[in-house]
Amino acid sequence: MTAVRSVLRRPVGHFAERSVAGLALVTGAGVAFGLLLMLVRFRWSPLYSADRAVAEWFNDLVTPHGPVVTVLQAVTDLGGRPVLIWLVTIAVVGLLIRRQPRLAVYLIVTGVGGLILDPSLKTLVGRLRPIVDVPVASAPGNSFPSGHALGSFVAYGALLLVFLPALAPRWRRPAIAVVAALVALIGLTRIALGVHFVSDVLAGWLLGAAWLGVTAYAFRLWRRERGRPAPPLAEGLEPEVGHDIAPAPAEEHVLEHPRSAVAELLVGWVLVFGALYGFGMYVSYHAGGSFLATLDAEVPRWFAQRHTPALTELSWWWSKFGDTHAVLLVSLVFCPLVLAVWRRWRPVLFVALAMFGELSLFLASAHAVDRPRPPVENLDGPMPTSSFPSGHIAATICLYAAIAVLVMARTDRWWRWLTVALAVVMPLGVATSRIYRGMHHPTDFMGAILLSALWIGLLYWVIRPNADVHEGNRPSIEAEDVHTLDDELVRAVRTE
Repeated sequence: MTAVRSVLRRPVGHFAERSVAGLALVTGAGVAFGLLLMLVRFRWSPLYSADRAVAEWFNDLVTPHGPVVTVLQAVTDLGGRPVLIWLVTIAVVGLLIRRQPRLAVYLIVTGVGGLILDPSLKTLVGRLRPIVDVPVASAPGNSFPSGHALGSFVAYGALLLVFLPALAPRWRRPAIAVVAALVALIGLTRIALGVHFVSDVLAGWLLGAAWLGVTAYAFRLWRRERGRPAPPLAEGLEPEVGHDIAPAPAEEHVLEHPRSAVAELLVGWVLVFGALYGFGMYVSYHAGGSFLATLDAEVPRWFAQRHTPALTELSWWWSKFGDTHAVLLVSLVFCPLVLAVWRRWRPVLFVALAMFGELSLFLASAHAVDRPRPPVENLDGPMPTSSFPSGHIAATICLYAAIAVLVMARTDRWWRWLTVALAVVMPLGVATSRIYRGMHHPTDFMGAILLSALWIGLLYWVIRPNADVHEGNRPSIEAEDVHTLDDELVRAVRTE
């Protein structure tokens, strides 16, 4: 009996030891933040002098180098609210789809807490941002603490704790090191860009560590209350769900023959470029007197004669649906959902190659053909690329066609036809707006169709994005008896 009690006490003792150590670290971070807050609030002169000296040194170092500033801006954006909110939102939706509501709630609570702490403390302290000789960046609001440092520590730290169990043990320490390096780099970029003092960034890190520690400690206490073991944080919050939250646990190989696939895609890319170049050169310089030349001359002129403020505004919005930001946003939402629902990397690879191939083919053919814009008013002004083919239209076709190809094979729900409708309506709307705005000829639209059809067809033949479905893997979202079963997504968010 004594031996049994000893065995039962051992896990509780280990938990208590780890909990006390973790609580001490969290308390230490909180105390350090409080001390720094008081020094800043009461304007301790040695701290202010050191902060200003570092800000001026970084400004002198960075200002003469434009490419360095560009890199710093790119890194600092990884700690901005748009990126962090997107990451946490996608992770929450994916966890709900994988039926992990507890982890989803943890991410929501931790993320919302970080969002509340940043502006409230900035208002309380009211510290102005650094003033440097040559500003290379700007930021709204007050300076203390750094929102990027706080937000990146909380968001990336919480995501790491949630998804560590999905990684193989040998990759967990490297993952922790990568996240730590990323958070450190984001904080350093805020100092180098002259929008925060060193003490602002340190405060953001300390507050982020304290808040992340509090939420992680609360989650571990919740597990203990339900009789579950409290594993070391190096194993993640819930090690037992590692298989369930892994992106593609059942997919052994993304491509069966990757080398031959790469060779086929390279050869295909060259052939598609040749077809685009031939068609582009013909319609641009050798189609005089033909029906295509008449179409290119009359259609833009017809639209230009019918400009109205309302239609111009509408065309601007439709045109935005096909620009790089909109296409990238849709891709960055669709691809994680594909992983969450269908647990396959191959569809993600299909979409990624569709967009990368479209961009490279567009840039190469536009540079080679170098076609002028239509001889009407160009409402978007001078553009860095030529007229043939339309990049907006080609990107829209490739994106929504790829989505339709995947969804139609993987579900038999009625709403799958919405993806087909989008694959038709979105390109037509973007094409009409681009021609209306005087940015493209009708044959530029034809070139975009040629690019998209050839490239998507090639990818479908080489990548086989729905191979797992054809080989017997049942679609993850199926038609069900609505009288007896709830919708798949509703069931996904139910508590186990």
